Amino acid sequence: MKKAFTMVELVFVIVIVALLATVAIPKFSATRDDAVISKGRAAVAAIRSAIAMERQKRILRGNFDDITGGEVEELLDYKLSDRWNQSGDTFTFTAPSGQTCSFDVDHNKFKLTSCEIDGMKDL
Repeated sequence: MKKAFTMVELVFVIVIVALLATVAIPKFSATRDDAVISKGRAAVAAIRSAIAMERQKRILRGNFDDITGGEVEELLDYKLSDRWNQSGDTFTFTAPSGQTCSFDVDHNKFKLTSCEIDGMKDL
């Protein structure tokens, strides 16, 4: 007698795998969205640190000019992701859901002006 799986056993396994997949796939997409938002939060922290460091360097040199939005990306060692758009002194971050957060460079500060993204409203 051959040892093999019956058709009923195979169908049962396929149904279980399909049920697990329907539960897991939405969780993975939500995790990806959270990762993008975390990356945006990290970029905000990096920008704020870069502005503060540049401001301190300028003060030590006796230069008290304000840092402008055009200078911000030059202060970073990397280019901001495609999710960031800049218009003058205003930076806008767009989440995968299409919601946005806007930041302004004002008096050497990177300030949150408006935000629809739950994970970034506290910045």
